[in-house]
Amino acid sequence: MGVPLLQQYRVGRYILAQKIKRVAQYPLVLMLEPLFRCNLTCAGCGKIDYPEETLDKRLSFEQCMDAIDECGAPIVSIAGGEPLIHKEMPQIVRGYIERKKFVYLCTNALLLDRRMDDYSPSPYLTFSIHLDGNRERHDSSVGRSGIYNLCTDVITKALKRGFRVTVNCTLFQGESPQEVAEFMDTMMKLKLEGVTISPGYNYERAPRQDVFLKRNNSRQLFRDIFKLARGRNWRFNQSSLYLDFLAGNQTYHCTPWGNPTRNVFGWQKPCYLLVGEGYTSSFKELLKETNWAKYGTGVNPKCADCMVHSGYEATAVDDTFRRPWKALAVFLRGPKTSGDMAPEVPFQYEDEAPATPLGVATVELARDDNEKQVA
Repeated sequence: MGVPLLQQYRVGRYILAQKIKRVAQYPLVLMLEPLFRCNLTCAGCGKIDYPEETLDKRLSFEQCMDAIDECGAPIVSIAGGEPLIHKEMPQIVRGYIERKKFVYLCTNALLLDRRMDDYSPSPYLTFSIHLDGNRERHDSSVGRSGIYNLCTDVITKALKRGFRVTVNCTLFQGESPQEVAEFMDTMMKLKLEGVTISPGYNYERAPRQDVFLKRNNSRQLFRDIFKLARGRNWRFNQSSLYLDFLAGNQTYHCTPWGNPTRNVFGWQKPCYLLVGEGYTSSFKELLKETNWAKYGTGVNPKCADCMVHSGYEATAVDDTFRRPWKALAVFLRGPKTSGDMAPEVPFQYEDEAPATPLGVATVELARDDNEKQVA
């Protein structure tokens, strides 16, 4: 596991506090998108085709601080767009660190070399570098040659200066298990903290729609990848049960409120992956006004192939707290890579809400009716 003990302890303490207070819907990671402007045009991105007036918008320092104060999540993932374009980003990061929030500053690394002096190494700050595979794969994904080499050079510099560094890798069509295994081996040689890996979500606004994996293909691909992981000491910046879910061994509903999104339009319903579902002006309104039962695999066609960590990591973490012995077993042996896969959630695209609510850790789990709905 690539997550430091300090972070595991503080996040675990936060989750335990929610359990003691019987809070059913609590945020784990604030997905902050302080701008949509970017200096790359990635094939699978759903943010960069907004009109110029939207791309010119920014969340202010005060709005970014208000967002974390509203929701109270222990972790902030700052994405975009490219967050290093934001002139107030160093101040925003310092503000979160002062609040003892763990910050993942997601970047394509084009600006990081010259902006690194704006930040100081801290156990609360991680540079999360966007790398979608090996040199050929990544440069093709971002539409520009030389970016992979730039990223690996910057990773090395950041690590030498004492920064926490992870890699955020999204898998698309055409990936082979051997290719991904070679990529993971290379990342481990860089001695970074870990890799966050996930199948891509088919953004409606993405420039290309033929690059996204289907759900069954994703599960088999991850099984084949994890077969090759034996004895290679790969470090993932994710829970063992989420990785087991990717390999088709867990039946999970997504937990969209676990990673709420605040961007230039407001608090996005229901998650940062879906567009056109509406916004609210506050986090409390997001929890109260969103019809969560309308979303998720098996319920909404837009969610059919989604296995993204922003929807399912919080579910896996919740399941870890409910069944720690199961999570420990998966951590020790790794995800199962053979045999029958876990059953999928029922697919029923109907107007009526499903009988099983979203957000339960598995289809067998039930919420206590008396649990609070708002933190």
